[in-house]
Amino acid sequence: MNRTWRDAAACGMAVSLVVGASTRAATSRPVTFRTEDGVTIAGTMYEASRRPAPAVILLHMLTRSRDDWQSFADRLADAGIHALAIDFRGHGQSSRGPSGPDGEPDLARMTLDVQAARAFLVSRPDMVNPMQIGIAGASIGANIAILEAGGDSAIKSLALLSPGMDYRSLRAEAAMRKYSPRAVLFVAATNDPYASRSVKQLSALGSGLREIKTLDNAGHGTTMLVRYPDLARLLVDWFERTLL
Repeated sequence: MNRTWRDAAACGMAVSLVVGASTRAATSRPVTFRTEDGVTIAGTMYEASRRPAPAVILLHMLTRSRDDWQSFADRLADAGIHALAIDFRGHGQSSRGPSGPDGEPDLARMTLDVQAARAFLVSRPDMVNPMQIGIAGASIGANIAILEAGGDSAIKSLALLSPGMDYRSLRAEAAMRKYSPRAVLFVAATNDPYASRSVKQLSALGSGLREIKTLDNAGHGTTMLVRYPDLARLLVDWFERTLL
């Protein structure tokens, strides 16, 4: 199923409430865990009041940090969905990890950061439902989300902000086909032509629920959350519909 949402329709969309979720303010706490190659990953866990609850892993853009997701993570937790925002290796408070053959960071190894985040979540079955885990990623975080989810059947839903068919050699096509038939929401802005083209190509790969949200002049990645305030509630609605 492939459906393009336009801004006029989105503005009138109401966010459904998770049954039994509390409206209290979300609580958050810093967490750390180790990847299989020995990197220490720093994160913030935003805890929903319900137990156990679905959870979403949040992946930031290159050179940014988990802080870009704070406002959205609070809204997820308030809606009854845990959020785990992480700093990729070499970013924020996470350690750097090994470099590639050219001495530059090995971006493909960031999938190990996401694997460690999922392992952290499923190690707490009293808190997190291991069958209800999603990922939201922005820019490089979107491509890492695709690459990880393609090989991990436990990931039930993706929300991808400004993904690319090929972002710094992180090619998404094969992983997107493997991810089928699970649900994906693609978000891109009209003034981000590469991401706009990529979401159309990626949405045509495989089967399952595929939805596209196109924003007018909203920029790239998590910048869209600032320029288009309604995007946060649309993302919450997406995970309510696809994780519960």
